[in-house]
Formats: sequence, C-alpha cells, structure tokens
Amino acid sequence: MGVSEVNDNILSPQDVRKILDSDNMEIVRLCKKADISPRKTDDGKTYFSLDDVRALKQVKEGNNPNAPVISQNASQLVVDSLLKSLHRMENSITDSVTKILDERLEGMDEVVVELIRCKTENENLKNQIEELNKENYSLKKESASYKPFLFGLYTKEEVQQSLF
Repeated sequence: MGVSEVNDNILSPQDVRKILDSDNMEIVRLCKKADISPRKTDDGKTYFSLDDVRALKQVKEGNNPNAPVISQNASQLVVDSLLKSLHRMENSITDSVTKILDERLEGMDEVVVELIRCKTENENLKNQIEELNKENYSLKKESASYKPFLFGLYTKEEVQQSLF
C-alpha cells in the first residue's frame, strides 16, 4: 500500500472503505453530502486525508460538520423575508384579478341600466294594454246596447255599469 505507507495522514480508498465499513457508492454519496472531493497523487492514485475521513464518518453518523447552522436571528430573518414575499405575491395577485374583473365588468353598468329602462317601459306598456282593454270592453258594451228597430233605426237600452 504505497500511499498509506508514505504518510500516516493519507489513506487509500481501501482504508476508507474499511474505516467507514461502506462500499464505493456510499463513499461517493457521503463525499457529495460532506462536500469533499478525493485527491489524486502524481501518478493518478486516489487518496483521502485523515480530516476528510473524519468528516465522512461524521456525515455517516448523522453529524455533518459542514452543515450550515442557522442562528435564531437568521432563521427569523428568513421567515420574515418569506412572509414579505408572500404578502407581495398576494397583493400582486389581488391587484391583477381586480384589474381583470374591472375590465370584464366595465360594460355591465350600461347593460344593467338598459335592463332597468326596458323593464320600466314594459310595465308602462302593460298598463296601457290594460287601460285599452277596459276601454274596448266598455265600447263593445255600449255598442251592444243599441238594438235595431224599424227601417235602420236603433234604440238604446240602458248600459249596466262595469265592475272594472
């Protein structure tokens, strides 16, 4: 074992596998998680430093030394920033929906006014029809009160008052 014999602080991949009791794929995963990249010697052989192996072991045990530690103030700033961002998004969405609704409903005022005018006109026409029907009925009754007599002469009988 050429590399580990040269320096006690340098470990070969085989030594790392034995120390971590892992296969190559798990070591690659741990390296990515701990943000460690293996080094290479001048002749192209891969090796790890003792500190790298300690960091990999901590990552494997669940204690990532490189994991960012967020203080209470920093986490509160992140939460506040997210809340402000959500509030801005809410206002933006509300404004855009309001604008779209205003554009779509812009002509509705005129339509409502026109419908009210038509309804009023319709009611007036119904009242006129009712009055004309009453007048027509009374005129027919008046006409029916004339009875033919002799030689094209007519006599008028008394007309009864209508209940209308």
